[in-house]
Amino acid sequence: MISLTVNGTEHSVDVSSDMRLLWVLRDILGLTGTKFGCGMSLCGACTVHLDGEPVRSCVMPVAVAAGKNITTIEGLSPDGSHPLQQAWVAHQVPQCGYCQTGMIMSAAALLKKKPQPSDTDINEAVTNICRCGTYTRIRAAIHTAAQKSGSQNGTKG
Repeated sequence: MISLTVNGTEHSVDVSSDMRLLWVLRDILGLTGTKFGCGMSLCGACTVHLDGEPVRSCVMPVAVAAGKNITTIEGLSPDGSHPLQQAWVAHQVPQCGYCQTGMIMSAAALLKKKPQPSDTDINEAVTNICRCGTYTRIRAAIHTAAQKSGSQNGTKG
């Protein structure tokens, strides 16, 4: 049995220690917001947070995540009220939408580290692939979320 803390809830899963975290999240725990894209850690559709850091869950053995805090898109905001989720809608970022949960998770990790990122910061931190090419909208949405988060925290945004 492997013990995992996912979105603040403890889970014990009876799986092989080398099973990829993505499949534990999706197939065992039913958290299907995290997507499978490439299976090689290239596209970022599978991005989740492990102790606050963005990781590609498609290549991570579940044993590596044991004892750490895992956050999926469902744990970021179950009701879609996170500033990034709201900005994604306001800027009409999603086209096909497949990569979007991974993009949002990468962006959320960036904003925790750098509340007012530059375009260069965004380009360096959010390396996920969007097949629809909505990168301009993605950057705009991240800037909007940063401004909204800053104003909610009482900081200049």
